[in-house]
Amino acid sequence: MSRIRVIPCLDISNGRVVKGVNFRNIKDAGDPVEIAAAYSQSGADELVLLDISAGRQGRKMLLDLVGRIAEQISVPFTVGGGIVSIKDMEDVFQAGADRISVNSAALRRPEIISEAAERFGSKSIMVAIDARRGIDGGYEVYSDGGYTRASRDALEWAREAELLGAGEILLTSMDTDGTRDGYDIHLTKSVARTVRIPVIASGGAGSPEHFYRAIVEGGASGVLAASLFHYGELAIMDVKRYLQDKGVPVNMEINR
Repeated sequence: MSRIRVIPCLDISNGRVVKGVNFRNIKDAGDPVEIAAAYSQSGADELVLLDISAGRQGRKMLLDLVGRIAEQISVPFTVGGGIVSIKDMEDVFQAGADRISVNSAALRRPEIISEAAERFGSKSIMVAIDARRGIDGGYEVYSDGGYTRASRDALEWAREAELLGAGEILLTSMDTDGTRDGYDIHLTKSVARTVRIPVIASGGAGSPEHFYRAIVEGGASGVLAASLFHYGELAIMDVKRYLQDKGVPVNMEINR
């Protein structure tokens, strides 16, 4: 097993870090630049910034914000939200991102994944999948920050994204998001077994054990959390120590 990444996520709405439950009941969680800098200095392996309101508001990513965060951190930085073209990607990379994440734009025009992979390399392209369990027991994909059902099966979409050139999947369970009841292990395992690229588990972390289960049972290559870290209920290094004690390889060094 390669080193597992522990990744804080900054969901951004109108320039502020926010967090909700099941993609609803959004609450303010603080200033993104301050929070990102703190995570970079406290053991985060990477940071993910998702502008969750950009798509719904029909606007572009806040490039100034991306640049200010990039200046303050020393870890890899993935940015998503409001990215609908190769030009948008170029702008985000120039602002300081190391990787871009696409969700709704890829669902509307899957070819953007292959175009981006050819232009920037697959390792720079993450496809974010927001999925909710359907009445048939399968998982349906949603776009536009969880507001629109995309009429796609999550496993089929993950497989297609990989074939198109995605280098990584960011997989969020809308059912468990913000609940602190644990990641959706069945969803994570199903997608991880479907694709050969890394899968980042997201949605539902509430304890160190939840991170461990997502890795060992779910097959995740990385574990992402938001509110648990934002509100100081658990430190990144606490999670890493727990995982290390359980025999999971993690990076215990802190970037300064």
